[in-house]
Amino acid sequence: MERRIGEILREARTRRGIELSQVEEVTRIRLGYLRAIEEENWDALPGGVYTRGFIRTYASFLGLDGDRLATEYREAVEPGQESSPELPAGPPRRGPRRWEGAGSRLGWVAVAGVILVGAIAVVALPGDEDGGEGPLRPIEDRPAPAAEESEPLPPEPSAAEVSVRLLATAEVWVCLVSAGGRHLVDGLILEAGAEAGPFRSGSFTVSLGNGEVSMLVDGQEAEIPATPSPIGYSIDPAGQLTRLAEGERPTCA
Repeated sequence: MERRIGEILREARTRRGIELSQVEEVTRIRLGYLRAIEEENWDALPGGVYTRGFIRTYASFLGLDGDRLATEYREAVEPGQESSPELPAGPPRRGPRRWEGAGSRLGWVAVAGVILVGAIAVVALPGDEDGGEGPLRPIEDRPAPAAEESEPLPPEPSAAEVSVRLLATAEVWVCLVSAGGRHLVDGLILEAGAEAGPFRSGSFTVSLGNGEVSMLVDGQEAEIPATPSPIGYSIDPAGQLTRLAEGERPTCA
Protein backbone atom coordinates (compact mmCIF):
# COMPACT_ATOMS: atom_id res chain seq x y z
CA MET A 1 0.00 0.00 0.00
CA GLU A 2 1.31 3.47 -0.92
CA ARG A 3 -0.58 5.09 1.93
CA ARG A 4 -1.57 3.48 5.19
CA ILE A 5 -5.24 2.66 5.88
CA GLY A 6 -5.36 4.61 9.14
CA GLU A 7 -3.75 7.65 7.54
CA ILE A 8 -6.30 7.66 4.69
CA LEU A 9 -9.23 7.51 7.11
CA ARG A 10 -7.83 10.09 9.52
CA GLU A 11 -7.05 12.60 6.74
CA ALA A 12 -10.52 12.18 5.20
CA ARG A 13 -12.14 12.72 8.60
CA THR A 14 -10.10 15.81 9.51
CA ARG A 15 -10.70 17.34 6.06
CA ARG A 16 -14.42 17.13 6.77
CA GLY A 17 -14.01 18.52 10.29
CA ILE A 18 -15.55 15.43 11.91
CA GLU A 19 -14.68 14.28 15.42
CA LEU A 20 -14.25 10.59 16.27
CA SER A 21 -17.11 10.90 18.74
CA GLN A 22 -19.41 11.90 15.86
CA VAL A 23 -18.30 8.86 13.86
CA GLU A 24 -19.04 6.64 16.87
CA GLU A 25 -22.52 8.14 17.26
CA VAL A 26 -23.50 7.53 13.62
CA THR A 27 -21.75 4.21 12.86
CA ARG A 28 -22.20 2.67 16.36
CA ILE A 29 -18.54 1.56 16.26
CA ARG A 30 -16.82 2.02 19.62
CA LEU A 31 -14.54 5.01 19.97
CA GLY A 32 -11.65 2.78 21.03
CA TYR A 33 -12.00 0.71 17.87
CA LEU A 34 -12.10 3.82 15.66
CA ARG A 35 -8.97 5.18 17.31
CA ALA A 36 -7.22 1.80 16.94
CA ILE A 37 -8.05 1.74 13.21
CA GLU A 38 -6.61 5.21 12.64
CA GLU A 39 -3.47 4.30 14.61
CA GLU A 40 -3.39 0.85 12.92
CA ASN A 41 -3.20 -0.79 16.32
CA TRP A 42 -4.66 -4.01 14.92
CA ASP A 43 -4.01 -5.99 18.13
CA ALA A 44 -6.65 -3.88 19.87
CA LEU A 45 -9.31 -4.95 17.34
CA PRO A 46 -11.22 -8.25 17.13
CA GLY A 47 -9.74 -9.06 13.69
CA GLY A 48 -11.18 -11.03 10.77
CA VAL A 49 -14.61 -10.09 9.45
CA TYR A 50 -15.16 -7.86 12.49
CA THR A 51 -12.26 -5.51 11.71
CA ARG A 52 -12.97 -5.57 7.96
CA GLY A 53 -16.60 -4.67 8.68
CA PHE A 54 -15.55 -1.75 10.91
CA ILE A 55 -13.15 -0.45 8.22
CA ARG A 56 -15.81 -0.80 5.51
CA THR A 57 -18.44 1.03 7.57
CA TYR A 58 -16.07 3.81 8.69
CA ALA A 59 -14.78 4.38 5.14
CA SER A 60 -18.31 4.40 3.65
CA PHE A 61 -19.37 6.98 6.26
CA LEU A 62 -16.55 9.23 5.01
CA GLY A 63 -17.51 8.70 1.36
CA LEU A 64 -14.53 6.42 0.64
CA ASP A 65 -14.41 3.01 -1.02
CA GLY A 66 -14.97 0.81 2.02
CA ASP A 67 -14.69 -2.49 0.14
CA ARG A 68 -11.29 -1.53 -1.28
CA LEU A 69 -9.87 -0.52 2.11
CA ALA A 70 -11.26 -3.67 3.76
CA THR A 71 -9.60 -5.76 1.03
CA GLU A 72 -6.30 -3.91 1.49
CA TYR A 73 -6.44 -4.61 5.22
CA ARG A 74 -7.01 -8.32 4.65
CA GLU A 75 -4.16 -8.57 2.12
CA ALA A 76 -1.71 -6.57 4.21
CA VAL A 77 -2.54 -7.66 7.77
CA GLU A 78 -4.21 -11.08 7.46
CA PRO A 79 -2.72 -12.74 4.36
CA GLY A 80 -3.56 -16.42 3.99
CA GLN A 81 -5.85 -16.56 7.02
CA GLU A 82 -9.06 -18.57 6.73
CA SER A 83 -12.27 -16.56 6.95
CA SER A 84 -14.49 -19.53 7.85
CA PRO A 85 -15.46 -20.03 11.51
CA GLU A 86 -14.07 -23.04 13.30
CA LEU A 87 -16.59 -25.79 13.71
CA PRO A 88 -16.81 -27.59 17.05
CA ALA A 89 -14.89 -30.81 17.12
CA GLY A 90 -16.98 -33.98 16.97
CA PRO A 91 -16.72 -36.92 19.36
CA PRO A 92 -13.35 -38.71 19.28
CA ARG A 93 -13.15 -41.72 17.00
CA ARG A 94 -12.34 -45.07 18.47
CA GLY A 95 -9.01 -46.55 17.52
CA PRO A 96 -8.77 -49.35 14.96
CA ARG A 97 -7.41 -51.87 17.49
CA ARG A 98 -10.57 -51.66 19.57
CA TRP A 99 -12.80 -52.26 16.56
CA GLU A 100 -10.63 -55.15 15.33
CA GLY A 101 -10.85 -56.79 18.78
CA ALA A 102 -14.62 -56.45 18.76
CA GLY A 103 -14.76 -57.98 15.27
CA SER A 104 -12.67 -60.98 16.37
CA ARG A 105 -14.91 -61.65 19.37
CA LEU A 106 -18.02 -61.43 17.19
CA GLY A 107 -16.42 -63.85 14.71
CA TRP A 108 -15.79 -66.46 17.40
CA VAL A 109 -19.34 -66.09 18.70
CA ALA A 110 -20.69 -66.67 15.17
CA VAL A 111 -18.54 -69.80 14.66
CA ALA A 112 -19.65 -71.23 18.01
CA GLY A 113 -23.27 -70.57 17.07
CA VAL A 114 -22.92 -72.45 13.75
CA ILE A 115 -21.36 -75.46 15.51
CA LEU A 116 -24.16 -75.52 18.11
CA VAL A 117 -26.90 -75.33 15.46
CA GLY A 118 -25.25 -78.18 13.51
CA ALA A 119 -25.11 -80.40 16.61
CA ILE A 120 -28.77 -79.78 17.40
CA ALA A 121 -29.77 -80.56 13.81
CA VAL A 122 -27.91 -83.91 13.84
CA VAL A 123 -29.49 -85.02 17.14
CA ALA A 124 -32.99 -84.00 16.07
CA LEU A 125 -32.98 -85.86 12.72
CA PRO A 126 -35.80 -88.50 12.62
CA GLY A 127 -35.01 -92.24 12.18
CA ASP A 128 -36.11 -94.46 9.21
CA GLU A 129 -39.42 -96.38 8.96
CA ASP A 130 -37.95 -99.41 10.82
CA GLY A 131 -37.08 -97.35 13.83
CA GLY A 132 -33.38 -97.37 13.00
CA GLU A 133 -31.34 -94.31 12.50
CA GLY A 134 -31.74 -92.88 9.05
CA PRO A 135 -28.84 -91.79 6.93
CA LEU A 136 -27.39 -88.52 8.05
CA ARG A 137 -27.15 -85.78 5.46
CA PRO A 138 -24.48 -83.13 5.88
CA ILE A 139 -25.91 -79.75 6.71
CA GLU A 140 -24.39 -78.20 3.62
CA ASP A 141 -26.20 -80.77 1.37
CA ARG A 142 -29.64 -79.81 2.61
CA PRO A 143 -31.62 -77.48 0.34
CA ALA A 144 -31.45 -73.93 1.52
CA PRO A 145 -34.78 -72.27 2.27
CA ALA A 146 -35.99 -69.97 -0.46
CA ALA A 147 -35.09 -66.38 0.21
CA GLU A 148 -38.05 -64.15 0.77
CA GLU A 149 -38.43 -61.45 -1.79
CA SER A 150 -38.37 -58.00 -0.34
CA GLU A 151 -39.30 -54.69 -1.89
CA PRO A 152 -36.36 -52.43 -2.72
CA LEU A 153 -35.81 -49.65 -0.21
CA PRO A 154 -36.53 -46.14 -1.43
CA PRO A 155 -33.47 -43.91 -1.94
CA GLU A 156 -32.42 -41.87 1.08
CA PRO A 157 -33.42 -38.21 0.89
CA SER A 158 -30.69 -35.67 0.34
CA ALA A 159 -29.41 -34.11 3.56
CA ALA A 160 -27.74 -31.09 1.91
CA GLU A 161 -27.54 -28.14 4.28
CA VAL A 162 -26.03 -24.69 4.18
CA SER A 163 -24.75 -22.62 7.11
CA VAL A 164 -25.30 -18.88 7.65
CA ARG A 165 -23.62 -16.58 10.15
CA LEU A 166 -24.32 -12.84 10.53
CA LEU A 167 -22.15 -10.05 11.93
CA ALA A 168 -23.53 -6.52 12.23
CA THR A 169 -21.03 -3.82 11.20
CA ALA A 170 -23.54 -1.16 12.28
CA GLU A 171 -27.06 -1.21 13.69
CA VAL A 172 -29.20 -3.41 11.42
CA TRP A 173 -32.67 -5.02 11.57
CA VAL A 174 -32.60 -8.76 10.69
CA CYS A 175 -35.25 -11.38 9.90
CA LEU A 176 -33.79 -14.85 9.11
CA VAL A 177 -36.11 -17.80 8.32
CA SER A 178 -35.12 -21.47 7.85
CA ALA A 179 -36.37 -23.87 5.15
CA GLY A 180 -39.05 -25.15 7.54
CA GLY A 181 -40.36 -21.63 8.24
CA ARG A 182 -38.70 -21.27 11.65
CA HIS A 183 -37.76 -17.69 12.58
CA LEU A 184 -34.11 -18.02 13.56
CA VAL A 185 -33.62 -14.25 13.98
CA ASP A 186 -37.13 -12.97 14.63
CA GLY A 187 -37.04 -9.35 13.49
CA LEU A 188 -34.31 -8.24 15.90
CA ILE A 189 -32.07 -5.18 15.76
CA LEU A 190 -28.39 -6.19 15.98
CA GLU A 191 -25.98 -3.54 17.22
CA ALA A 192 -22.55 -3.04 15.65
CA GLY A 193 -20.33 -6.00 16.46
CA ALA A 194 -23.26 -8.26 17.40
CA GLU A 195 -23.23 -11.77 15.95
CA ALA A 196 -26.00 -14.26 15.11
CA GLY A 197 -25.39 -17.91 14.21
CA PRO A 198 -24.06 -19.96 12.71
CA PHE A 199 -27.38 -21.55 11.69
CA ARG A 200 -27.82 -24.67 9.50
CA SER A 201 -30.78 -25.45 7.25
CA GLY A 202 -31.61 -26.74 3.78
CA SER A 203 -32.15 -23.13 2.67
CA PHE A 204 -32.85 -19.66 4.10
CA THR A 205 -34.64 -16.42 3.36
CA VAL A 206 -33.37 -13.23 4.98
CA SER A 207 -34.48 -9.60 5.21
CA LEU A 208 -32.06 -6.84 6.24
CA GLY A 209 -32.96 -3.29 7.20
CA ASN A 210 -29.78 -2.07 5.46
CA GLY A 211 -26.51 -3.40 4.11
CA GLU A 212 -24.50 -2.91 7.32
CA VAL A 213 -23.85 -6.62 7.87
CA SER A 214 -21.27 -9.25 6.97
CA MET A 215 -22.85 -12.60 6.07
CA LEU A 216 -20.83 -15.82 5.97
CA VAL A 217 -22.42 -18.55 3.84
CA ASP A 218 -20.67 -21.91 4.36
CA GLY A 219 -17.69 -19.96 5.73
CA GLN A 220 -17.42 -17.63 2.71
CA GLU A 221 -18.22 -13.92 2.96
CA ALA A 222 -21.20 -13.02 0.76
CA GLU A 223 -21.30 -9.81 -1.26
CA ILE A 224 -23.82 -7.54 0.50
CA PRO A 225 -24.00 -3.99 -0.94
CA ALA A 226 -23.51 -1.13 1.52
CA THR A 227 -27.00 0.29 1.11
CA PRO A 228 -29.11 2.27 3.60
CA SER A 229 -32.29 0.69 2.13
CA PRO A 230 -33.88 -2.65 3.06
CA ILE A 231 -32.65 -5.68 1.14
CA GLY A 232 -33.43 -9.41 1.10
CA TYR A 233 -32.10 -12.70 -0.25
CA SER A 234 -32.92 -16.38 -0.62
CA ILE A 235 -30.06 -18.81 0.00
CA ASP A 236 -30.23 -22.28 -1.62
CA PRO A 237 -28.52 -25.50 -0.38
CA ALA A 238 -25.51 -24.76 -2.61
CA GLY A 239 -24.98 -21.41 -0.85
CA GLN A 240 -26.11 -19.32 -3.84
CA LEU A 241 -27.79 -15.98 -3.04
CA THR A 242 -30.76 -14.67 -5.03
CA ARG A 243 -31.96 -11.15 -4.39
CA LEU A 244 -35.64 -10.94 -3.42
CA ALA A 245 -38.17 -8.31 -4.40
CA GLU A 246 -39.82 -6.39 -1.57
CA GLY A 247 -42.96 -8.56 -1.58
CA GLU A 248 -40.92 -11.80 -1.48
CA ARG A 249 -38.86 -10.95 1.62
CA PRO A 250 -39.74 -12.47 5.03
CA THR A 251 -41.23 -9.99 7.49
CA CYS A 252 -41.04 -11.85 10.84
CA ALA A 253 -44.36 -10.21 11.65
